[in-house]
Amino acid sequence: MASWCVRAVRQSYSVLASPALKSAPVRLLCTATQQKNGPGSEEEPEKTEQTPAEKVLTEEKVQLEDQLKEMTEKYKRALADTENLRTRSQRMVEDAKLYGIQGFCKDLLEVADILEKATESVPKEEVTSQNPHLKNLYDGLVMTEVQIQKVFTKHGLLKLNPEGQKFNPYEHEALFHAPVEGKEPGTVAVVTKVGYKLHGRTLRPALVGVAKAS
Repeated sequence: MASWCVRAVRQSYSVLASPALKSAPVRLLCTATQQKNGPGSEEEPEKTEQTPAEKVLTEEKVQLEDQLKEMTEKYKRALADTENLRTRSQRMVEDAKLYGIQGFCKDLLEVADILEKATESVPKEEVTSQNPHLKNLYDGLVMTEVQIQKVFTKHGLLKLNPEGQKFNPYEHEALFHAPVEGKEPGTVAVVTKVGYKLHGRTLRPALVGVAKAS
């Protein structure tokens, strides 16, 4: 009986000491690991949450970007306002150059009206060489009137004598409306006082009578 027990112990030792049995646990461990992870699987990087300091920095970044955007918009609006102001100022300066003399021109218009009435009042049949004094006076008035109109034209002041033209409320002032034979209704039939425009702007409207349908 004792000899049988000794043999059984020796056989068990030889089985445990065999190379195949030693490598089996390693192979089994590798196989189990492969089955768990799957073939060719790789570990995915873990998503880390932001720390409180990083959250604060992110919020500050957003606030700074918003402030930058707001300041950029304000800067653009300020540039646009400045450009509009510069344009208006330049236009005002140009208008002052063009129309700064309109008060002086209005005063001179009365002088031109007097000259025109003076030349119209002289009887043409009496302006002859037989009456040299009247002729010289008349010629002087005509030359003065021509010269003053040249000065007016040089400074952009033009006469408005709209007889026969269509009535324009921006350039003419109607004193009366009456049926006039041979005149189309709505046209200027009579000019009692000529008007003037300064650089395209009506300085004094022409005083007119307008024809109407009978």
